[in-house]
Amino acid sequence: MKKTNIIKKNFDISKVLDSKKGYRNRYFNVYYNENNVGKYRFAVCVSKKIGNAVTRNKVKRQVKDVIDKSNLVFNSNTDYVIIIRKEINEIKYSEIKQNLMDLLKKVTD
Repeated sequence: MKKTNIIKKNFDISKVLDSKKGYRNRYFNVYYNENNVGKYRFAVCVSKKIGNAVTRNKVKRQVKDVIDKSNLVFNSNTDYVIIIRKEINEIKYSEIKQNLMDLLKKVTD
């Protein structure tokens, strides 16, 4: 994922979460909202309940990898916030990929 496609400001993340437009499953919550930047951006949020820093960073890398390798066309003026739930510790990468792709397909349609 390019660094220009990452949301870095807490204000921007809060704006997306306050819009309350999104989808969820057992492992992820995906929220989205329009922006004025002219490109799509992502934020990946992981709670400290997931595990130690190594585990949290591993999960974030896996999620970003799924986004990079997906063939989905994201809306150009949209911010996406992916919140990872603590049940993520129970599954493997292939299941992470499948569950996240299902949610992202719903969001982009």
